[in-house]
Amino acid sequence: GWLSEFISDDELLDLINYVDGINLKFGATEVVTNPYTPKIREIERKDNKAIENVIRKCLIEFGGNREGLAWSDPNLGNLSDTYCKEGYKYWVIEDEDGKIVGGAGIGKVEGALEVCELQKMYCIKEARGTGIAHKLINLALDYASKYYKRCYIETLSNMIAANKFYLK
Repeated sequence: GWLSEFISDDELLDLINYVDGINLKFGATEVVTNPYTPKIREIERKDNKAIENVIRKCLIEFGGNREGLAWSDPNLGNLSDTYCKEGYKYWVIEDEDGKIVGGAGIGKVEGALEVCELQKMYCIKEARGTGIAHKLINLALDYASKYYKRCYIETLSNMIAANKFYLK
């Protein structure tokens, strides 16, 4: 949400925990803030259509629904097979109801020695600013470090929050 523009995700979680502590101290019977707790897992064949829809929705939102971008990738509807090779992996973010709300992958940059790319990292609006993207990118980069020495990241210039996020 808007608060993530001013404080880090770790500071936000600290604030949530602090507020929850105050709420409980002063008589609340349950945690009031209920932070968003999605789950990250490796992609499965059943996720292909859902993550394709997430990616296309995000590309439309940012004007990326055109040739030369993920929009025209012939494998976009079959990421589970695309990322099943050694040194390739794709994860999806699943919300509390089992709905796919985002994802990201690691894949080799063809022709570049020991270089991978963070690929197709997208989250729907509701999942942004929750801290899950930090967990996802850390998971992806940890995986990448086992196979590659460097990781390339590319994004649209008008994805301002994503650009700030990647600079961290």
